[in-house]
Order: sequence, then structure tokens, then C-alpha cells
Amino acid sequence: MPVVTVCERLNSSQAAIWKQLCDVESYPEYMESIVDIKIVSRKTLPDNSIETVVSWEATVKGSILRWTERELRYDHAYRLTFEQVSGDLEVYRGYWEVRAIDDDSAEATLEVEFQIGVAELHPMLEPLVIQAIRTNSTDMLRALGSRASSAL
Repeated sequence: MPVVTVCERLNSSQAAIWKQLCDVESYPEYMESIVDIKIVSRKTLPDNSIETVVSWEATVKGSILRWTERELRYDHAYRLTFEQVSGDLEVYRGYWEVRAIDDDSAEATLEVEFQIGVAELHPMLEPLVIQAIRTNSTDMLRALGSRASSAL
């Protein structure tokens, strides 16, 4: 299965970026590719992680993709894992992570693993999807950094 990993150094603190990353409902306000996000459910688990089910709608290369994912947020580790529970791709999962570089900057990572449902289309579509995910992931990380910086 293809895996796309994008890392960006952002000029804001780890805490500020993490706060913005966790506010998924605001993404459509400043992320061009995100059309709509709805929180379906949210609960704190016994290990203090936060489980959220989120419905997404995004544009990728001019097409609308829809999916619902289960997220597990680990605030102490600045890490959020996600896995599609229903949607347009066969498999869609990965993680977001924010690591401090110094007091005023951090590295944000978004890793996505995916699989297209129709095996016969893999050779033709996978390179296009890889590029689209790489571009969208980079744009999302940069938008998070800009938003976190402007919130200071």
C-alpha cells in the first residue's frame, strides 16, 4: 500500500500548532481543500486519549471525496492517529504529529497510507493519488502553521 509522508517546519510553537490541529471543525475556514467537517462523536478513553469520529468532505484534484474516520488523540505525545471507517477509498489511515524544534518552531508531520478499491486501476491511479495527497498534505500543514502563527 502506498504511504505518503509530509513534514514541514512551522514557525510557531508546538503547543500553538497542536491546539490548531485539534480544532478540526475550523479547517474549512482556512484550508482550501476542506469543504466540510462534522464531529460525529467524541469521548475520553480510560487512558486519557480522546476518541473522535469525524465526517470529512474534501476536494482532491477537482473531485469531492467523502469519508468518516475514527481519530485517537494523544495530547501528551502531540500525536493523532486516524483510520477511515467508511468512505471513498478502500483504506485510508495515518497520523499527525507535532515535534518541538525550539520554543518558536516545530515540525509537523502528516502521514497517510491508502489503497484504492479497484485493483485494476492501481497502476494508473496510484501515482495521481500519491501526488494529490502529497500536495494537499503540504498545503494543510502550511495552513496550520499560518493559522497558529496568526493566533499568537
